[in-house]
Amino acid sequence: MKLAVLPGDGIGVEVVDQALALLARLDNKYNLGIESEKALVGGCAYDAHGHPLPEATLKLAQDADAILLGAVGGTKWEGLDYSVRPERALLGLRGELNLYANLRPAIVYSALADASSIKREIIEGLDILVVRELTGGIYFGKPKGVETLPDGTERGFNTMVYTTPEIERIAKVAFEAARKRSNKVCSVDKANVLECTELWRRVVTRVHQEKYQDVELSHMYVDNCAMQLLRNPKQFDVIVTTNMFGDILSDEAAMLTGSIGMLPSASLCGSKGLYEPVHGSAPDIAGQDIANPIATILSAAMLLQYTPAAGENGQAAARDIENAVQRVLDEGYRTKDIHTKGMKLVGCAEMGRLLAERIE
Repeated sequence: MKLAVLPGDGIGVEVVDQALALLARLDNKYNLGIESEKALVGGCAYDAHGHPLPEATLKLAQDADAILLGAVGGTKWEGLDYSVRPERALLGLRGELNLYANLRPAIVYSALADASSIKREIIEGLDILVVRELTGGIYFGKPKGVETLPDGTERGFNTMVYTTPEIERIAKVAFEAARKRSNKVCSVDKANVLECTELWRRVVTRVHQEKYQDVELSHMYVDNCAMQLLRNPKQFDVIVTTNMFGDILSDEAAMLTGSIGMLPSASLCGSKGLYEPVHGSAPDIAGQDIANPIATILSAAMLLQYTPAAGENGQAAARDIENAVQRVLDEGYRTKDIHTKGMKLVGCAEMGRLLAERIE
């Protein structure tokens, strides 16, 4: 299994190192045959090569079976031209590799229920999967830009656009995922005011009627969904939505779990996948050994689960990671972002070591 490793900026370097240590232990246990190679991406790549996604990094990602990414960006690069900001590397990877299906699970571990700002009875046992369309919508639509008007004022504009095939394929991903879970899909849109998502609702409904009538389908406006995630999150199983809405709702779902440092993600196109934590580069805590590596380590579990090159042993290795996380949390170990009174506070490296030890 050829693995492209892109640590990126800020805490990305720290958390990816912990995930790699776990993967090395699992490689020894299951003989996964992992061959990994690191490359620069994001702000550090701009500093070294003048571009956040150098050609060598893109080629490494294209040739790999899977990509493990940390995080990109930071205040250091905020003044750069928009076209070369670190975040453009993420859009570039998604677009060039056609990674159109973003899977973001939000799971509340019982041991962490009190770390959430929401009452335990509302979120305990929560298990949601947000399926976000990743290569269309307002982030990729054209025209876009900033222009100067005749009166000297400026106008910024972006285009939210979806085609029938783009909606069909992400709907199929959501319905197939639901069949392996609780058989429920909620499609989130703003069809009452946005023609683009009126089309979204019609196409999702048609796909459901043609192939997936065994799955329960509901529709919800995005503003109501944002409220319902706080009011009654356990009503959801699989949420499928557009690029922008998915970006926002999945981060909201992350905070239900107690910390954004707990959520992994997978961005898929066929057998190819990019795996990364949902959190950003957090430059304010970078280098202080206080970041939470669990989201990245769980992203590595998703990598093993969804990468065909990992084989059958990949599934067992993924379960080992999930079980290790459960055990360490049950034993009371916490990084700063999920720490509560009476728990054992540990740093990023120590959390990684504890998890690795529990891979028998």
